[in-house]
Amino acid sequence: MTVPTTDTDFTDRRSLHERIASDLRDEIMCGDLPPGAKLPSTTQLKARFDAANATIQKALQLLKDEQLVVGRAGAAVTVREHRQRTMRPASYMAPADAGEPYRWLTEAAKRGARTARSTLLDVTEIQPPADVADALNLADGETAVLRHQLLSIDDEPVALVRSYYPLALARGTAITEKRRIKGGTPVLLAELGFPPRLSVDRVSARIPTQEQYRALKLPGGLPVLRTLRVVHSDDDRPIEVTVMVMAGHLYELQYEFTAD
Repeated sequence: MTVPTTDTDFTDRRSLHERIASDLRDEIMCGDLPPGAKLPSTTQLKARFDAANATIQKALQLLKDEQLVVGRAGAAVTVREHRQRTMRPASYMAPADAGEPYRWLTEAAKRGARTARSTLLDVTEIQPPADVADALNLADGETAVLRHQLLSIDDEPVALVRSYYPLALARGTAITEKRRIKGGTPVLLAELGFPPRLSVDRVSARIPTQEQYRALKLPGGLPVLRTLRVVHSDDDRPIEVTVMVMAGHLYELQYEFTAD
């Protein structure tokens, strides 16, 4: 059997400080450098990467801009607390209990957030992107209702969320109104006779768009996580398609599976 090997002929064209930052970033995100830990000293990093002091400082500045580490001149650079939050999409699919807020907000609080909020940016009728239209079984040129919001944790933007609903389902309901829906749309959909039964997620890494870059206050050219979620009700009817985008270096998604 042939054992795969790394292609040593491939050249990493990134600048040296970007390569140094990428190695340190990986050690932070996998836990080798846990929250509160001090990064190696500048002297140690210079020796490890055979790099000049200015190059090391540029690498550290990248990690500071990404909010992975904190530090100031003359002090050790340390890994930031809450370096990465784990989100469990399955936990906020079901409608909230009576009188409770949208499940995403309560789940964020359970995971240590001091404050969590959703800001409704827009509600409009729009022709959705092709993958959304396909998931909703829309005809060419058919429109849907879009609810666009920004989710924040501890006053930091977390995710841009665009949720699309078939016009036939949303027309005449609070889904079309620019106001919050108590408990979130899963509660309203259930009340309308369309309880969520199945959620199918497709997760990909993307280079952020200009809007995502600005809204999420992203540093540099790091990728975002894009989740395309299709929610089905009875008879496998698609009732909601949501596109959620969040910073890939600050958030991870957790799913649980059982063997068939």
